[in-house]
Amino acid sequence: MAVKVLFLGPLSDLLDTAEISLPAPLSWGQLLDSVPQAVAEQLQGERIHVACQGHVLRDKTALFALDGQEVALLPPVSGG
Repeated sequence: MAVKVLFLGPLSDLLDTAEISLPAPLSWGQLLDSVPQAVAEQLQGERIHVACQGHVLRDKTALFALDGQEVALLPPVSGG
């Protein structure tokens, strides 16, 4: 039983991988406990959004992902 967690943009550089698999069910606190402290600090910032199964969560701390679900961690997007 696992949840696929995708780290997009600079988050993947910080973690040195674009995806990890974590045990399900997965809460926000468990996610933060499963990544290095530097990554956890970035994830807690206001500008990082969280999507579960393609739906951006209004409150990322309400994350609760089940077996087979995908969580995407979305950093701010820049463009021009």
